[in-house]
Amino acid sequence: MPAPNLSAETSSFSYVSTETVLRTDLSNAGPTVCVYCASSRACHPDYHASAYRLGELLAEGGCSIIYGGGGAGSMGAVADGALSRNGRVVGVIPHFMMELEWGHSGITELLRVEDMRTRKHIMLSQSQAVVALPGGSGTLEELFEAITLKRLGLYLNPIVLVNTRGYFDPLIEMMSRAVEERFMSERHGAMWQVVQTAEEVLPAIKSAPQWPADAIHFAAQNIPPTSQPEPPK
Repeated sequence: MPAPNLSAETSSFSYVSTETVLRTDLSNAGPTVCVYCASSRACHPDYHASAYRLGELLAEGGCSIIYGGGGAGSMGAVADGALSRNGRVVGVIPHFMMELEWGHSGITELLRVEDMRTRKHIMLSQSQAVVALPGGSGTLEELFEAITLKRLGLYLNPIVLVNTRGYFDPLIEMMSRAVEERFMSERHGAMWQVVQTAEEVLPAIKSAPQWPADAIHFAAQNIPPTSQPEPPK
């Protein structure tokens, strides 16, 4: 399968220099996909199977993976899936997690960084797409940061949610509610795509609508209410 044509540039935001920390040159390795996922071993095995399959498909599609560097749960599964197809996998992990021996020992590169903030920045800024698998608070926080930066025009690339076992249904409903209640405009609903299986991820990335670089100009646009509230008596 040919590598997807991800022509969008990487993130324009920069508060951490990455030129001197990554030994692996991702610029000549095909598109790099940032995968957000969980380390839980206790979740339903369908989540791990989906993560493993995603790793296989991304590697077969010529994509490199950058992720949180863990060796357990969906983190370990997505890395192992890619490695089984000779894929390139870069993990980014804070020092304190390495002290707990949470890192994956067999990936292409495991970059140790100072803190979570640096980890998230490197993962996102080195990617041409984001894929979010089901996960807990850390995964959701990473996903919402990517969506927020895209809303501000600081990250322009595709964001795909893999809705295994309908996990993201409540989140999708909540985001739709945010649009309905005018905390976001209808066009913000195009910032992410939702798929049900790992097989749909690469097609979703390739078909994602181009996000405008000037999105900042309507990110904070005041959306007039349908009716004006009555003045207090």
